[in-house]
Amino acid sequence: MNDTPATLTVDLIISLDGYASAEGWPGWWGLESPEYLVWLEEEGKKEFTTLMGANTYRVMSGMSEQATGADSGFSEEEGAALTGLAAMRKVIFSSSLQEPLAWPNSELVRGDAVEAVRRMKETGTGRLMTLGSLSLCRSLLVAGLVDRYRLVVFPVITGRTGRERIYDGYPDVSLEMVGSRTFGGGLQMLEYIPTLIDGPPAGRG
Repeated sequence: MNDTPATLTVDLIISLDGYASAEGWPGWWGLESPEYLVWLEEEGKKEFTTLMGANTYRVMSGMSEQATGADSGFSEEEGAALTGLAAMRKVIFSSSLQEPLAWPNSELVRGDAVEAVRRMKETGTGRLMTLGSLSLCRSLLVAGLVDRYRLVVFPVITGRTGRERIYDGYPDVSLEMVGSRTFGGGLQMLEYIPTLIDGPPAGRG
């Protein structure tokens, strides 16, 4: 039985200039490498609970279902990573979605997401991981609930077409690097322990 206290990791993909996506570009900016997709599939086999908001639920559940089709348009590696999401335990924070949720292993939670996650961390065990859901991630970080902050940085700048700026509305945060990896194609995974700070450290101005 897993009796390790619950930990929360914010898990994001990002362009070099801080966007989560870009208009007119395919998913992963078309730069996902086979090595990265295999890593995603392996990560999906680990035991954790995925947290997301309604918009991410709609997008990812649709892609996961599409990936099960014979003519899905996804590569074998992409399809495996997407279909694997169905087996994960997922907690969806939304006041607009209605039960029952069609995506398997999905639990709907209404009310304040920050307080719900706080209770999950206080009373639960194991790993909690976010998926997309930028506003949820920001709220959890501001509340001091995030134990790890993990980014996969894609080697592209989408200054003109970039959408969904990740860091808008963030507080100042100090980051201690605890892990890194470079995938084929130049993708970089960076993992940090985040600490909220009031501003620049004294004496460094």
